[in-house]
Amino acid sequence: MLKFNENSNLFALERNKGLASIIKDIYQTFGGEDVYSSLEEKASNFLYMIVKNHVFIDGNKRIAATLFIYFLQFYNILYIDNKQIIDNNILTSLTLLIAESNPKEKDIIVDLVINFLSDK
Repeated sequence: MLKFNENSNLFALERNKGLASIIKDIYQTFGGEDVYSSLEEKASNFLYMIVKNHVFIDGNKRIAATLFIYFLQFYNILYIDNKQIIDNNILTSLTLLIAESNPKEKDIIVDLVINFLSDK
């Protein structure tokens, strides 16, 4: 479970409009085609980029996980047959894995997240 009750003047303060940049990135096109073609691919890259790019001064992992869930809910793909497609323990593990991963492994990590979203 995400904890937001810590006293911090830095929590959720955005750096240099980084979130807007990530949102723009996941919806970018090339040659008239979406770079990230599926919602699962957009969501997975969204989670990865927020965690790795440190767009907030404090709380990047917690905020990334929350925004990821919001993204899935917004596009109506968070639940299938009334069951959440990614549970809190898996989301926590994936978020920590992203944070600790080598940036050279981005494609592998993003594919792993996509698999959790697609295999339902």
